[in-house]
Amino acid sequence: MTREPADDPARDTGLPASLEVAWGLRERPAKGPRPTLTLAKIVDAAVALAAAEGTDAVSMGRVAKELGVSTMSLYRYVTAKEELYILMSDAGVGTPPEPAGEPGTGWRELVTQWAYAQRAVLMANPWILRIPLTGAPVSPNQLAWMERGLAALADTGLDEGEKISVIILIGGLVRNEATMAADMMDAIIKSGVAPDQVMARYLRTLRMMTGPDTHPALTRLLDSDAFTGSDEPDSQFAFGLGRVLDGLAALIGERSAR
Repeated sequence: MTREPADDPARDTGLPASLEVAWGLRERPAKGPRPTLTLAKIVDAAVALAAAEGTDAVSMGRVAKELGVSTMSLYRYVTAKEELYILMSDAGVGTPPEPAGEPGTGWRELVTQWAYAQRAVLMANPWILRIPLTGAPVSPNQLAWMERGLAALADTGLDEGEKISVIILIGGLVRNEATMAADMMDAIIKSGVAPDQVMARYLRTLRMMTGPDTHPALTRLLDSDAFTGSDEPDSQFAFGLGRVLDGLAALIGERSAR
């Protein structure tokens, strides 16, 4: 795709220069000598820091130190840490995988693939979940994921507003489930106790603090195998996603029957 020059008023994207670089609208800073740094090197260093030490370790000064340059040299590429966060998230999520299956694969399977692919990325890169959301997605990879999700709904008969609502709903389910998993893993790591022991302690505490007279519903839950009965680590996510897709299937069916 041919790109117009970034300084063309007709091509004012409203994006910071670093995101225009990410989109291929700028090749390097317009002023000064040819730099030894690149935006990609800066983002890679920041991502490596976040993956190793968490997002709290990421600062302009720390990234500059990792790269062996002055902090001020980074500001020729990225104007603020919040901007760097956007670029880090974009690099972390990467490009969405191509849909699997034969041509004509149904919307439900395509959406399921899309949701599980997002979840896999977030579970593998939990630092992404620690970056606050500050606005709608505008970076290349984030919009590629949005495009893939919308494309999965192309043959459903939903209007465009309904399609983006579905994407937001399922994306929120994915992020929430991945965040809870990351929070639990952080707590387990800090406790220094094996995951099965953490669960055993939790169940023991619940049994001590509740009973059939005060918490009958909780007691029934504890007496069941809900906490220990499934060997599938994705069972809760599969259940939640399945129910959302059931509801969506019902809506699509109603529309097609009209």
